[in-house]
Amino acid sequence: MEEDSGVTSHTEGLNGVSHECKETEELTNGHFNHKPVINGLTPGHSVKEHTNGSSLLKSLPISALKQNGLLQSLATGGEQPKTEEESAEVEQAREEWEALESIQPVVSEESSPTPLISFNEALQHFQTTDLGEVLKNIQPTIRRTGLAAITHFLFGPPRIHRELLEERDLVFAIAQCSLDNSQAVHMRVLQTIYKRLTGSKQDCPRFGTHWENVGFQGTDPATDLRGTGFLGLMHTLYLVMDPETLPLARDIYKLSQHPTQNFPFCVMSINMTRIALHALREEALSKECNRRQQVVGVLNEFFVATFLHLYQLWKSQQKTISDSGFVLKEVELFAKKNPKQMLRRLDVFLRERRSGSAPRASPDPTAQQPSPCLGERGARSEGTRGKEMHFTGVCELTPDMEGEARLI
Repeated sequence: MEEDSGVTSHTEGLNGVSHECKETEELTNGHFNHKPVINGLTPGHSVKEHTNGSSLLKSLPISALKQNGLLQSLATGGEQPKTEEESAEVEQAREEWEALESIQPVVSEESSPTPLISFNEALQHFQTTDLGEVLKNIQPTIRRTGLAAITHFLFGPPRIHRELLEERDLVFAIAQCSLDNSQAVHMRVLQTIYKRLTGSKQDCPRFGTHWENVGFQGTDPATDLRGTGFLGLMHTLYLVMDPETLPLARDIYKLSQHPTQNFPFCVMSINMTRIALHALREEALSKECNRRQQVVGVLNEFFVATFLHLYQLWKSQQKTISDSGFVLKEVELFAKKNPKQMLRRLDVFLRERRSGSAPRASPDPTAQQPSPCLGERGARSEGTRGKEMHFTGVCELTPDMEGEARLI
């Protein structure tokens, strides 16, 4: 077997380690230069002769670099004499290199995203939680005295059936619960809302400006839950998790991102919860609850129906954020006065969607008419339309008037 051109010899290297030396021929300007190769390395070659200056180093173990003195030559700039200070730096570099060999990547236990949570699972959490202290502070009906109480008794809506009182009280108790960072269910509800609206698969931080992307007013969603408590998040969860209402939720969310008709989606949703709570407290939903023998289901549908009404009005009348206070007041008055009509409209809307036909833009002809109060606002809003406005539809409530919301 023929040998390659060149002579191979074995010499004893540093620390008694045997080196394999092999002369190689290099063609330079038409002349062959013979250079020894030690353990696959050619002394005197600069790092630039190798790809990116690092491919050769990566292909060798740390021990080979130590034996051949490459770390020292790289640190001292080639054949320059080594000083004590430089030797100390080289020793430190060698220790760091050896330490790198023992570093192992650590996989975080929390790297997997939290699973989505359904409305029923979240509701079950509150059904099995002791809310005794919270129930003491609820106000499920409006307190009436004197002639107002007699008139309401004789001509007002029917009282809710006794067997539904516990379910009704649970709704108002949830509305008294705040967002608790220590409760896993609370965090899952928050993450589910964010993921369903944005399409994200990964969890997002508890605090941050990303919450403004889904329509909260700041970096902490808890600050927007005044007046509705955790029920505001429960209703938004229902909207995005029900297969029939999810397309509507995405339509509303898309409109909330419009360049000129934008509005804070989650804050607006919380306002719809506030309107639904008022309707339940004023017993406007009692008749439908009694007929269907449930409270939570009726309240959920009324919430969606109210949000649908606002969406159609906002879109068809080209409303902007400067109109928000007047639009919310108009929607609230209409919804509480016509709860049965609101629920029927929602049923028609969802049925048309199931059949594949395009839902009508606005089922109510009167919804196309401008609000009576908009004319009074015209001159005032003209000067502020071009300015940045802060949407504050959710109000702060005093302890003795829980749920009695006032638009700010």
